[in-house]
Amino acid sequence: MSKKYSLSTHIFFNPVFILFIFFLQCSKPPTLLNTVGYKKAQSSINSIIQSSGLQTNIGIKVIDLKTNETIYAWNPNSLFNPGSNNKLFTCITALALLDTNKTFSTSVYQDTNAIYLVAGGDPHLSIEQLDTIAQTISDTIQLHIGRDYWFLNNRLRIRSVDLAKKINYLVVDNSIFDNLVYGPGWMWDEGSWWHAGQISAMTLNENCVDFFVSPGKLGYPNIINTYPTTNYITIKNESITVNDTIDFQKFRIERDWENQTNNFLISGNIMDTATVDTLQRNIHNPTLYAGTIFAEMLQNKGLNIKHIVQGSVPNNAIKITEHVSESIMYSLNGLMKDSENLTAELIVKHIGSTVYDTVGTWKNGLLAIKTFLHDTVGIDTNTIGLSDGSGLSRYNYSSPNHFITLLSWAYNNKNTRNPFLNTFPIGGLDGTLVDRLEDIDTSTTILAKTGSLSGVNCLSGYIVSKTNSTLAFSILMNGFVNSSKPYRKLQDDIIYALTELKL
Repeated sequence: MSKKYSLSTHIFFNPVFILFIFFLQCSKPPTLLNTVGYKKAQSSINSIIQSSGLQTNIGIKVIDLKTNETIYAWNPNSLFNPGSNNKLFTCITALALLDTNKTFSTSVYQDTNAIYLVAGGDPHLSIEQLDTIAQTISDTIQLHIGRDYWFLNNRLRIRSVDLAKKINYLVVDNSIFDNLVYGPGWMWDEGSWWHAGQISAMTLNENCVDFFVSPGKLGYPNIINTYPTTNYITIKNESITVNDTIDFQKFRIERDWENQTNNFLISGNIMDTATVDTLQRNIHNPTLYAGTIFAEMLQNKGLNIKHIVQGSVPNNAIKITEHVSESIMYSLNGLMKDSENLTAELIVKHIGSTVYDTVGTWKNGLLAIKTFLHDTVGIDTNTIGLSDGSGLSRYNYSSPNHFITLLSWAYNNKNTRNPFLNTFPIGGLDGTLVDRLEDIDTSTTILAKTGSLSGVNCLSGYIVSKTNSTLAFSILMNGFVNSSKPYRKLQDDIIYALTELKL
């Protein structure tokens, strides 16, 4: 017997129909009947939006930070997916709740049969830095070969040559954070792209492998080299060097992310005239990845590690060495200027660990952020969705008003103002704005955070003028299809118009 549905029930529950209505609503350029603010700004920005002919949902809020007056507003309370504008919440909370001199320590301990690599949640631990740690361990042991070597608080005395023979295990301790590697609401098919790397307290080389790609002999496979060189991954190279575009196949490097392996398939074509290119791809299980690389380094320096496991450093182990990172400001610059998702999520877990003095998790980190935004910044966090620190989640939602409240508070707070401003990409100069807003008058500086996902493009920040008022703005766009390029241009045109206002 077939099931019958009423029209009203079908409309309410059918996601396809809802999607159709959504795009139907976006089928015409906005009429902008309900904008508010300065008449000059209204007229100029309304004209720019309408003449663009773009079909999208837009929310905008611009205020004068000196007077707190609204310069322009349209749909300021509407909720949008902010993309990487979410990093604004993460960055300002870190500046407010964490010591700006905070560093991240990667340590190595030792007992009778194991070396312990202890993660400190450093977002930027490099291959070179890890190799320096390995060299220090090797030098320490070699220094004492043939001599009596005391360790374990002098309770045990053996020769280091015997010690080297007894070290069979490398234990990677990432217990400073939980073991969840994907944020809530991350798309299941993000795949092996750099921006969607797994999250771990033990992070190395941004949890990626660098592929150096160059053409080979005509008709033969392209030349592929990796950094680091490691047995942790396998590569099947089916790519071919060609000298024409007939039947040309797009070059691809894809990890078998569906089966959660570190098997990489390389396919497609490269022209024989191409130069060397570098591509990054993420790996599965960052903890074991770092452990394998470290064990291979130790092997090359004379220590034969037979087993690599995840565990915790025992209380009786002795610290051999450690690597201390640059201050957290270095990481916050990467988070904002280069929009590093991995860094953002690690910072969230650091916030949770610091505020609640426990293992860092997304849950306690996001709770600390929302509490700060509500209690200190004055944002009604019941009206926002905050599911991660980077903005990669599709469960995030916020409004232009939320961002304006944040930007205004940060600018007016003497402790956060300068450090916060210094983390922003600068229009036409660096970060994600290096190729945007290049034609701004030299008396004006654009400091803004970009935010991009498929169908999402956002820009929030400051217009800092030497001769005029400083403005805070938030431009959020959702619901478009195809390229985001015209929507970025629309944002830039709005910014250009705002810089011409004489307030």
